[in-house]
This record gives sequence, structure tokens and C-alpha cells, in this order.
Amino acid sequence: MNAGALIGNLSWLAASLPEYRCFRRDAHNLEVTQRKQLEFYLKRNADSEFGLDHNFADIDSWEEFSERVPVRNYDEYESWISRIAAGEPRVLTTDTVRLFEPSSGSSGPAKLIPYTRPLQAEIRRAVAVWSAHTFLSQPGLLAGRAYWSLTPQMAVSQPASSAIPVGFDEDSAYLGGVVQYMINRTLATPSALRQVSDMEMFWRLTLLMLLQCSDLRLISVWHPSYLSLLMQRLHKHWASLLQDLESGLTLTRPALQIPANPSLAHNLAKLGCDNLHLIWRKLRLISCWADGHAAAFIPQLVTLFPEADIQAKGLIATEAFITVPLGKLKPLAIRSHIFEFLDDDDRAYAPWSIEKGGIYSVVVTTGGGLYRYRLGDRVEVEAFYCDVPCLRFLGKENQVSDYYGEKLNESFVATVLGRLFAQFDLCPRFALLAIEESMPTPAYVLYVDTEKGVPDSFEQQLDHELRDNPHYDLCVRLGQLGTVQIAKVRNNAFEIYAERLSELGVRIGDIKPTPLSRYGGWNRYFHLIG
Repeated sequence: MNAGALIGNLSWLAASLPEYRCFRRDAHNLEVTQRKQLEFYLKRNADSEFGLDHNFADIDSWEEFSERVPVRNYDEYESWISRIAAGEPRVLTTDTVRLFEPSSGSSGPAKLIPYTRPLQAEIRRAVAVWSAHTFLSQPGLLAGRAYWSLTPQMAVSQPASSAIPVGFDEDSAYLGGVVQYMINRTLATPSALRQVSDMEMFWRLTLLMLLQCSDLRLISVWHPSYLSLLMQRLHKHWASLLQDLESGLTLTRPALQIPANPSLAHNLAKLGCDNLHLIWRKLRLISCWADGHAAAFIPQLVTLFPEADIQAKGLIATEAFITVPLGKLKPLAIRSHIFEFLDDDDRAYAPWSIEKGGIYSVVVTTGGGLYRYRLGDRVEVEAFYCDVPCLRFLGKENQVSDYYGEKLNESFVATVLGRLFAQFDLCPRFALLAIEESMPTPAYVLYVDTEKGVPDSFEQQLDHELRDNPHYDLCVRLGQLGTVQIAKVRNNAFEIYAERLSELGVRIGDIKPTPLSRYGGWNRYFHLIG
């Protein structure tokens, strides 16, 4: 038992319990809770420039707010954010913007999301619900440390005229306050690790610190492939890691020193790198994404860590905390922000009006000053927790590959692949659909890594189902595109994919495989079989 971690975790649990109780109470009063939250935003920010422009002071209902304030995406907020960066106060909120947190997806330029104290408090409330439920469900987690995936600080250039800093100094600062202090006491890796810009050294130190953490109870990563990559590096560099543990590693930052521990190196050598459940005997929970395309990576984690439970994370964006995992359900974080949902015709629905089985795009309003902000996430209503909708993430609505007018959407491709993989009993370690224009007739290629062979009928069925998209079907019929092809790749495909995106400036923690790439030419990087 780690006494320091136990005290930190117990303190964190005690601080989280009041919010957990409030969430469970308000889950029976969804509409009242959401309307009160909107009233708070309108009153607090009525004197901001945005509030004055949209007459917040005169809005007295949810329905009027929806009429007066249009749904906007990030680009439509950029002019206001530029004014904040220039040092102008009270633009989107009356609260001071403390910093911009960069948000980058798997591709594209970074967005700068304004963070205020109310927004951080909203995020802390959602995390409190998750942490209290998790600790109460698995009290054994209290007695040990956790690994929360750290990633090197993102190389985002601060606008030349910006008066607002960009990025938190450390990942736990995302929550702020006393929660940040309590969490830091329970971590297996120090925040100083984020300052290591050399990626090889970053991976090396991460693994060395984890190998020293015999009381590891919880692993929290975003995409499960991150943990798979980490374990691949453990296998690849096992001998040199043991040597580092035996002799120690001296670095300029005291927090990153690796003390010599010959006995640990000797014991690990006897266990071997194929017995991860013996290296981390007390590991009980892995928290990660498990919806959408991430679901394909879960079987590999189960194989690597058979003794640990896999907890599917809720839907979380830099802009907002959307759902909270409570057992097998992921209800809306109704005490954190207010939510709306758009159908395929862009009609907006309040959260108390959506139906089970419905598919929607998420719109959120937060204390950071993003009002009726379209996240670009498509979700399905799976169930209800009391009155609260529980959502499953389907994919990004703006992730579209469109070279010849085919308009292939990520969520559509993810649905097709998921259905076919289940039909053909395939559990691929990696799967990516991308255009290849170097062929005599450009065509989409499914790069796939799977232990089983992929039958010809799979390729035929994939082509048939993709052509349910009328735009894609027309491009094939016109000869602009050839029929889809299958290319089997070696089992280092995701590592190659991640390294390539890292070279393009994407932060390691933001790299996640998607079922669809908007960019082609991947055959130049993957090692094809056959």
C-alpha cells in the first residue's frame, strides 16, 4: 500500500462526493437543471460584448435563447477569440480568460479554446462525478498510484499580439484548485515529464517510471492505441530499459532522475516483458475511449492486461465535458454545461426531447464563452440514466474525404467497417480507409492489420456497402474512382501512422486512428504484405 497515494485518493474522493450526490439528485430533474444552468450563463455574461450583441438581458427562456443565438462552429467564433487574444476584456464572458488551451484533432491547425474559472469549475464537477463513482465501485484503487497519460507540451505558436498565455503548464492544471494538488500526489509520473521534447527520451522515461511503480492500480489514457504503442516500445527496448534500471539514469531535472535499482532490474528480467500482468500485479482498471473506431483496439488491451477491467471513457473535448462514465452508462454531464442536439436537418432539440436510438450532432454552451457551439461530434442515444440521455460516440461529422465529390464521412465509414468486421469475425489491430491517387484509376484502399486472412468477399461487400453513399456510388459509376481495394499491412502500421502524424506536428496524445483519412499516399509509408 502506498500511504501517500492513499491519502491523496481519499482526499480526492471526499472532495468529489458532494458533487456526485448532486448529480444523482439532479438526474431526476433534467429540464429544471439545464434551464437553471442557462439562466446562470445569461445573467453572468449579459454585460459581455457577446451578451450585449445578443440581448442576453432580455432572454428569459431556453426557447428564446435558441431563437436569438445561432449555432456556430469554431471558425465563426474566431473573430471574438482574436479580440480576446489582443487583450480585450469582457468579449465572450464577463470572466477573465485565464489562458487558451490548444485543441488539435488528428489533422488540421490548432484551435485556441478560451478557459475561464467557471469553465474549469464545470470540468471539475464532471470529473468529480466520475472519480467518486469509480472509487466507490472499486475501492481497491484508493491504495495505489495511477498513470494518466502525459504528452509533451504542444508546439503551438502564441499569436504575436496575444496577451493571453497558451496551454496549461501541466495536465492536471486543466482541473485547477485543490483537485490538481490531490491528483498530483497519486501519479506514477511527474508533471516535469511534459517538458521532455525528445520523443525517444519521453517514451524511455515514461516506461522506466512505470516499471518502478509496483503499486500501479489505474491507467487512464485517451485512445487505447496509446497504451498499445507504449507496450510495443516496452518489448522493443526491454533489454536497454533493464540496463537503465540497474545502473540508473542521471538527468538535469531532479524530478526525472531514475535511481539505480539492480534488484528491481533482476526481478523484472525473471518475469520477462511478455507478462505484463505480473509486472503490474495490482493494476485493476484501464480507462480509455472505447466507442467509435477506438472499439477495435479494446481486444488487444484485454489480451495485454487480462486482470484489469476496461472502463469506457465518456465523450470529452477540449471545449467541454460531454458525458460521464457511470458503470456501463455514459450520461450527459448535465451540471457542467448545457446541451442541444441537431438532427440531420439541423433542427435543434433540448436534451429532454431526444429519443433512444436517435442520432444527433452535439451542440454545447459553456462557461468559457462558447454559446451554441457545434462540436462536430455525432452521437447515438443508447439509454437513459434516470431522465438523462446516455450517448455513444459515432464519429466526427466534419471528417470527410472528398476528392471527386464522393463525400465519404467518418461516421458512415466507421459504421460500415464495424458491421463488416463483426460479420466476417475479424478483429483488426489497425484499419484505415484512404484514397490512393497513384493508381491508374484513383481508388480507396482499406489498409488493415489482422491475424486472419481477409476473404475476397469482404472486399466485394465493402464496395457494395460504401456505394450506399450515393455520391461515392456516382463517382465509381462515372469512373472517377475505382472500386475499393484491400491492402494488408504489417503489425507496426499504427506506429508508422503515429510517427507520420507526429512529424506533421500533431501532439502524441492527440493522435488517434480514425477509420477514414482525408489524406492519401499512405502506401508510401506502410509496409504492405503480398
